[in-house]
Amino acid sequence: MLEFSKRTNTLEQTEYEYTLQDVEEPQLYRLLYNYSEVPKIPFNHRHVPMHPPDEIYITDTTFRDGQQAREPYTVEQIVQLYKFMHELGGPKGVIRQSEFFLYSDKDRRAVEACRALGYRYPEITGWIRARKEDFRLVKELGITETGILASCSDYHIFKKLHMTRRQAMDQFLAVVKEALAVGVRPRVHLEDITRADFYGFVMPLASELSKLAQESGIPIKIRACDTLGYGVSYPGVALPRSVPGIAYGLWHYARFPSDLLEWHGHNDFHRAVVNAGTAWLYGIGAANCTLLGIGERTGNTPLEAMVFEYAALRGTTDGMNTRIITEIAEYYRRELGYEVPPMTPLVGEHFTTTRAGIHADGLLKDEEIYNIFDTGTLLNRPVRVLINQTSGAAGLVHWLKARYNGHLNDLDKRDPRLAPVLAWIAAEYDRGRSTEIGDVELEARIAELSPDLYAAITGAAA
Repeated sequence: MLEFSKRTNTLEQTEYEYTLQDVEEPQLYRLLYNYSEVPKIPFNHRHVPMHPPDEIYITDTTFRDGQQAREPYTVEQIVQLYKFMHELGGPKGVIRQSEFFLYSDKDRRAVEACRALGYRYPEITGWIRARKEDFRLVKELGITETGILASCSDYHIFKKLHMTRRQAMDQFLAVVKEALAVGVRPRVHLEDITRADFYGFVMPLASELSKLAQESGIPIKIRACDTLGYGVSYPGVALPRSVPGIAYGLWHYARFPSDLLEWHGHNDFHRAVVNAGTAWLYGIGAANCTLLGIGERTGNTPLEAMVFEYAALRGTTDGMNTRIITEIAEYYRRELGYEVPPMTPLVGEHFTTTRAGIHADGLLKDEEIYNIFDTGTLLNRPVRVLINQTSGAAGLVHWLKARYNGHLNDLDKRDPRLAPVLAWIAAEYDRGRSTEIGDVELEARIAELSPDLYAAITGAAA
């Protein structure tokens, strides 16, 4: 039948029936996923319309997926990171939920300690296997929403579960019904969706989930899981790899409201951030992330990246305290012994650091020339210059002004007091030095080689 849709303001066919295709042999998309070759990106040149939801938000899986790639967090560490997320997400709860393991005594103590803080956001949710007995853990802790794993590709259904599609669907639906029967909101994690038969399995399962939600009056969420990072954001890419196609299909054809849809990505092909942003643009409400992107293999979508993606797309931080991102990174370094790669955007040691003299010269004239935004204000990360053979006089001047809190505003790169220090730097690298000059070492050399300059420094610092 045809009717005018107020959602799209167009005349549309309203009846889409997607029935399970219970195939005898698994659909492995070998033309795309030949295991001995680089996975291929197919195009069918079909474009779907963007449909950004009225509200987009972030969900977190640091204490679930994020713990699968490192040593487990202690209860105290979980509580501190949860506090950080609460402050970062702001009063509107842009970081809406945080997902916890529930199996160990430590996991449960962490849940209880975080709940005792009384925060509305992030809401604490659980994660369980698709087993009815696991609901006991959810109910005991008083958690109202839990994730349920539902593997949707034939790689998993046939090769891991050793089931047919029908058997897998029946099992997943039975577990969801059990959740609904005890009053728990199910969040169905469609694992490996970017290798799944979208219309032959994903859509029929989504349709059945929608029916169960209507019958029970309890909302059911879908988390689309790009388990191996195969998702592609390019327009016109064919399913199963198309992020726009998956997002639009779940929103438009399966008729799942955007606020009940999540995107969970991995970074195997450096696409995690752009795929999550694309999912938002094409109808999915939540981007599921981890702090610093820590997760299985190459990691998940970095939460801090999506904070800035949110602000870029919406034109506002909506009250998020972005400076907390720097505190989080420092906590990982200091308390958890986690070495953040120095070139990592937003959180790496060298994120706001330059070495080239030409860049330093530009920074002296106007910081905006070579800095992406006011990192001092938004991240408490002022621009730094590291001194090496390419830094030149401009680099040294910038280092001095930054280190001594801008008190040397009248210092110019032509100042003769710089000459002996610059000569020493040049001689160091002429002799074969390959390392950068540290702050303490440089300060000592300034005191030795340019006493007048050092006196100005110490006088300003005093």
